[in-house]
Amino acid sequence: MSVLTRSWSAFDLASKEKEIADLERRSIAPGFWDDVEQAQKVMQQLTRLREETAVWHGLSRRVSDLQGLLELAQADGDQSLGQEIAAEAEQLSAELEELEFRLLLSGPHDAQDAIVSIHAGAGGTESQDWAAMLLRMYLRWAEQHNYETEMLESMPGEEAGIKSATFSVTGTYAYGYLRSERGVHRLVRLSPFDAAHRRHTSFALVEVVPDIEDTIQIEIKPEDLRIDIYCSSGHGGQNVQKNATAVRITHLPTGITASCQNERSQLQNRQMAMKVLRARLFALEEARLEEERARLKGRHVSAGWGNQIRSYVLHPYHMVKDLRTGYETGNADAVLDGRLDPFMRAYLESTVGEA
Repeated sequence: MSVLTRSWSAFDLASKEKEIADLERRSIAPGFWDDVEQAQKVMQQLTRLREETAVWHGLSRRVSDLQGLLELAQADGDQSLGQEIAAEAEQLSAELEELEFRLLLSGPHDAQDAIVSIHAGAGGTESQDWAAMLLRMYLRWAEQHNYETEMLESMPGEEAGIKSATFSVTGTYAYGYLRSERGVHRLVRLSPFDAAHRRHTSFALVEVVPDIEDTIQIEIKPEDLRIDIYCSSGHGGQNVQKNATAVRITHLPTGITASCQNERSQLQNRQMAMKVLRARLFALEEARLEEERARLKGRHVSAGWGNQIRSYVLHPYHMVKDLRTGYETGNADAVLDGRLDPFMRAYLESTVGEA
């Protein structure tokens, strides 16, 4: 089981168990609960580490049991037992692959929830329909991983699709997985909206930020905000409710906006919009620091709509190719149905060791 040994070393179980012991000592120290907020953070970290180490200990026990069964089956010549062992080994291999995948998620915010925004590019109905296809793709991916999603804001297209949409993804490592999707996505297909059925190229921008909640302090001055209240709109622009409860907040110094129209009350929408705004301002600051680091390294960083990360070709052949990693597949339908893990893994592996 050399693969398990390699993964075990990468997980660094000894370091994790030492960290657990340190946190346990802190949790029983006098005055630990004097600062309730800090104590809760420590207990959450302790719970997460205990769960992670329990998974690896359980996997080790199962491997040990399987080796014992294998020796027994070989000694008795029991073919039926051998088939059971093969099935269990296959299951263990799949679980180990998932755990190895998670070892790549070591960023400071990878374990957090994510806020995803999709914006249709130039091209009218074509790009708006493409944006809706991407929205479906990510919602299906989240469903396959048992993540919870909540639509925060959506602006429908004039004829089809969406102009933009923002939704949250709740679950461990949601941001770690989805950060690989940031950038411009390009679609090439025969247009269903063109009477001549010609080939069209469409673009959409995907933004992903961590749901930082209150873990990081972002100073937002009240005088820097413009808050607009309006009626939630449905497809085609019609109002879906008479009372103005939807909220759009604009951060005047940066021009960044955040909207929410999903909640029932204006107060709830305002709170959610502020949550999204805080996350976007944090992402802006992170991007600024990343550009500065890249400048100091002498590496050119391109930004904006020219930063295409992936192409989805549906005509004259089927192929999805990630331009950052070179990973590609001919099963475009499966990708559009949410099977994104191979692309995410390739991206995460390509960023290992980057500052």
